[in-house]
Amino acid sequence: MTKRVLAFDFGASSGRAIIGCFDGDKITLEEVHRFSNDPVSVGGTVYWDVLRLFYEIKQGIIKAKIAGGFDSIGIDTWGVDFGLIDSEGKLMENPVHYRDARTIGLVDEAFKTMPKEKLYGITGIQFMELNTLFQLISLKKYRPWMLERADKMLFMPDLFGYMLTGKMCAEYSIASTSQLIDLDKRTWSKEILNAFGIKESIFAPLVQPGTVLGELSKEICEECGVDPVPVISVCGHDTQSAITSVPCEDGDFAFLSSGTWSLFGTELDKPIVNETSMNINITNEGGFDGSTGFLKNIIGLWLIQESRRQWKREGKEYSYADLEKLALAAEPFKCFIDPDAPEFVPHGNIPERVREFCRKTGQYVPETVGEIMRCIYESLAMKYRLTFEKLRECTERDYPVIHVIGGGTKDGLLCQMTANSCDRTVKAGPIEATVMGNVAVQLMSDGSVENIGQARKIVADSSELKTFEPTDTDKWAKAYKDFLKVT
Repeated sequence: MTKRVLAFDFGASSGRAIIGCFDGDKITLEEVHRFSNDPVSVGGTVYWDVLRLFYEIKQGIIKAKIAGGFDSIGIDTWGVDFGLIDSEGKLMENPVHYRDARTIGLVDEAFKTMPKEKLYGITGIQFMELNTLFQLISLKKYRPWMLERADKMLFMPDLFGYMLTGKMCAEYSIASTSQLIDLDKRTWSKEILNAFGIKESIFAPLVQPGTVLGELSKEICEECGVDPVPVISVCGHDTQSAITSVPCEDGDFAFLSSGTWSLFGTELDKPIVNETSMNINITNEGGFDGSTGFLKNIIGLWLIQESRRQWKREGKEYSYADLEKLALAAEPFKCFIDPDAPEFVPHGNIPERVREFCRKTGQYVPETVGEIMRCIYESLAMKYRLTFEKLRECTERDYPVIHVIGGGTKDGLLCQMTANSCDRTVKAGPIEATVMGNVAVQLMSDGSVENIGQARKIVADSSELKTFEPTDTDKWAKAYKDFLKVT
């Protein structure tokens, strides 16, 4: 019998409801609902519009019912953000967006309470200002009454699951992004919570990916006109959902999950936490079946997306295909940026920030749209090479193939540049990696698929994969030396 499961996938700018149909051999995807995910700035704070997003979830359920129904639901989202629930079970305020400014400067301040080496040694998590720990430190410092009144803190996929079922949990993959998990004990770190004065009682019980959270509540069933079905706590962190779908059967692979953010890494049986990994600032996140996603966050297609929005604000309409063509026509290797420089994180005029970065680093200053796009594309590919070299240093492994997964696989130019820069074969696909992983965990949860190995083979058989072989590697290697001067 065909199994039909409903996957909700929330990205940084949009969300989708997609039915995954499994016939025993292949998975096919049917998008039934798509909606924007727009942060809202009010009074100097940037929030997620969580009530509208939950409305869109209910619309997705209704449309999925009309499209033929479904047997279960799974939700994945971005990491680190959360909602606070009071003692009556009510959401206290809209969750604050990770790009909000409330955590600026708090990483160094946190190190005064717990040294960097100790904090990394417990959690193995990359230091980023947006991490949940620093968001909680901000609340403790500036709005302590919020934490005092809070009964529970729920990460975004768990919050949506709670809204659907009335049940609370903390799914392990999303919880591991918080910098609050003890890697060795696989529990909330009492040492960190005590050091920063955060009460342990606000954290929900940890559950592993594939756990049944509960069934749709009576209220939701009546409102949407559906029967109760289980809501599965899939890998709630979208990165870990994507890793679950990497179409590699040998279990030893390098991946680049390419979207608004780029996540470059591998999957390990055990975390790597040492001085080298700390200095590289690489992260160990919980994955399916006890695995560890060993990876580094890099700003990704955000640079292209936000540049396009800026040009649109200036009255210039470019498709992504237009921008790719303009980049291809521009002269190569004239200038570089460090994609992870802090000035590129906030919303705003990315093209001008690119020019300013090149100006202050004594490089050629790009002027045309094509020159700016060429600079961004090449800089991303070079950053991938730098990260790939550090990954190999930490794992002491060599990876002959890089699997590029996610929406960025549609960008053939970036895939080819990645192959050229890293001097590795790139295999691109699936495009819908996160949704495929979400679907796969639901299918493994109910026994329709036996294990992760079978799931990855099914994903490979169900996807159109493209191969990019490296070219002009000598030229890229020479230009890489120039890139390193500005990072």
